[in-house]
Amino acid sequence: MLRFWAFLGLVGLAHCATQGMSIRSHWDGGFAGTITLAPTHTVHGWTAHLACDAPIDSLEIWTADIVSSNGDKSEYVIRNKPYDGDIHNGDSLNVDIVGRTPGSSTAPNCRVFIEGQDHGNPATSAPQTQAPSGGGGSQTQAPSGGSASPETVTPGASCGSAKSTKYNYGDALGLSILFFDAQRSGKMPASNPIPWRHDSAMNDHGDGGVDLTGGWYDAGDHVKFNLPMAFSAHVLAYGLNRWKDGYSSSNQLQNMYEMLRTPLDYFMKCWRPQSQEYYAQVGNGAADHAFWGRPEDMHMQRPAYKCTASNGGCSDVEGITVAALAAGSMAFKASDAAYSQRLLASAKSLYDFANAHKGIYNKGPISDATSYYGSTGYKDELCVAAMELYKATKDAKYLNDAKANFEGNDVAWALSWDDNHVMCELLLYEETKDNRYKGLVESFVRSYMPGGSVHQTPCGLAWRDQWGSLRYAANAAFVALAAAEDGIGGDQFKSWALSQINYILGDNRNHLSYEIGFGSNYPRQPHHRGSSCPNPPAGCGWNEFNNPGPSPQLLKGALVGGPGQNDEYADSRKDYTKNEVTCDYNAGFQSALAGLASMAKRGCLPNSPAPKC
Repeated sequence: MLRFWAFLGLVGLAHCATQGMSIRSHWDGGFAGTITLAPTHTVHGWTAHLACDAPIDSLEIWTADIVSSNGDKSEYVIRNKPYDGDIHNGDSLNVDIVGRTPGSSTAPNCRVFIEGQDHGNPATSAPQTQAPSGGGGSQTQAPSGGSASPETVTPGASCGSAKSTKYNYGDALGLSILFFDAQRSGKMPASNPIPWRHDSAMNDHGDGGVDLTGGWYDAGDHVKFNLPMAFSAHVLAYGLNRWKDGYSSSNQLQNMYEMLRTPLDYFMKCWRPQSQEYYAQVGNGAADHAFWGRPEDMHMQRPAYKCTASNGGCSDVEGITVAALAAGSMAFKASDAAYSQRLLASAKSLYDFANAHKGIYNKGPISDATSYYGSTGYKDELCVAAMELYKATKDAKYLNDAKANFEGNDVAWALSWDDNHVMCELLLYEETKDNRYKGLVESFVRSYMPGGSVHQTPCGLAWRDQWGSLRYAANAAFVALAAAEDGIGGDQFKSWALSQINYILGDNRNHLSYEIGFGSNYPRQPHHRGSSCPNPPAGCGWNEFNNPGPSPQLLKGALVGGPGQNDEYADSRKDYTKNEVTCDYNAGFQSALAGLASMAKRGCLPNSPAPKC
């Protein structure tokens, strides 16, 4: 340790702030760690020194440049990349590293110093923390038994006067609501804003004639899959609760309330506490996909699949349904107290059922979902369910349950209908301010930013996967905006979120809005049965699928799957990879739009970044 303290004396003269390094994993000859930079005042460009008590023969860093090292390689100087030079006071930046230490079975002890910052007492600086053995992704640990100090950011606070934006996010928000209206199943309301949609699937029922009408059709098809439906409803309800003023300023608040009732009403039909059964799917995937036509013209059998106490656990789909119901209860608390109470009562009893009979739904009673929405776990959904119930009730048992279901060793791959880990971490951080959760949320967003692990297209889209490429980017942008308002990432996260939503709305090589109906240049051939059909009495079938022209009906607000990894895109109904539409594609996108509209109203948005194409 003599070398380390000698170096401390040297850099102390340069007025540097002492930081720490956490070890994620180590092996004979190397280690993986995370440097956490938390400046004492805002920096626009930084240089940091990494000082260790043993040599690091080679160092790999992807989100910073190595400037120099000393003779025995126990000290390194690193500098920011162009995209991560801004760190605001109260924020932190995690920099992942891999070090090679041949001949050593232990990782070195290291400290980090930011030049130009007042240094603290080394004896009281945050200690290096060890990740659990075998742990995966980067993690910033809080001191044992404690949590971080609360952030100074006040959610919903004004930052100044209203700000004009490059795109009209309120218009895009209103269009997205119309897409969900077009996905309605069952009885259409008198105020139906979609003239080519009418009552459909009015015979959907469960055993003994249980009424299962309503809800949303999943995508371009007509199955009602509760896992993605509930995921969508939860993300939308969270966005409404978080950025209600974004809906108000866009004159869409009442439309949003009416739209959100559709899935919430349906979930309360699906859950039958008296008989302890939960219906998780209506419609057979294969039979449904063999049909191309209007939902109003369906004549195939539509079986209903349910979870009971005796046929296997469904904790994943039940858990995310609980989250939607609980978040919905908070959304309606002020405007319809009786409805809010019904939602909360359903959420609490369904949560108890999901906890009592744990399991993955498609590995038990709902095997038909495996080829479409097969689940990989349920702890993340139970965590999100418990956190929304805790927010709604302040009952500590739910917070304790959420902590028990937290699986936070690895940085989440995505926010999606099958992966709610980062949502679990975001909700836990919002209630506890614990750095364990903050570090994982921050690492998730940074993994999608330039320099992270997610591929970047030439025009700047964070491209995670070919299936719903825009969905993953929009969901990550939604998380980035929520995190920024929680004091994580600041304007850097907001600016990146803007780049992704602006890409979707037109900042791309094709100068195309991937949201149908926004602007004048957008897809005309979504892979969607109902919109491909002409008005009755004209028929509709596979000839309409093969029609090379635009769809007769404009599917307003739908977000198509999106481009390939090099920004390539063709508007073709037959290309269900790039041109499919689904409820979950729009969910994070719409909540991100609500966040941007809210921040613009409050003067809290940075300027839009310049498009790359």
